[in-house]
Amino acid sequence: MHIDKDLVAASATPLVLGILADGDLYGYAILKRVSELSGGGMQWTDGMLYPLLHRLERLGHVSSSWGVSEAGRRRKHYAITAAGRQVLAERQEQWTVVGDALRQVWQSAPRPSAVTEGWA
Repeated sequence: MHIDKDLVAASATPLVLGILADGDLYGYAILKRVSELSGGGMQWTDGMLYPLLHRLERLGHVSSSWGVSEAGRRRKHYAITAAGRQVLAERQEQWTVVGDALRQVWQSAPRPSAVTEGWA
């Protein structure tokens, strides 16, 4: 499934902050978690994630520190900050409103298969 890049961009910050709210992670682990949470429907790349992490760090929403993986490799770990938790709470409220509105629209709309099969 292809997810429109505007939707990916709009959901990226709350996804990353929500993932980091569960604990510190390094970039590759964040990419894997996004894929897991979306059932493989969202396949982010390094080129999408790292600019976002750097922006969130500049804004004070995440912090980073160097650590060592189980395999002995140095990895930059990211953690949500108090400011990031506040932003996450605000985004959760916003997405709840959007999600509720979409559910209401979709409940009253014809099924997509009905439209494509000419039932509507």
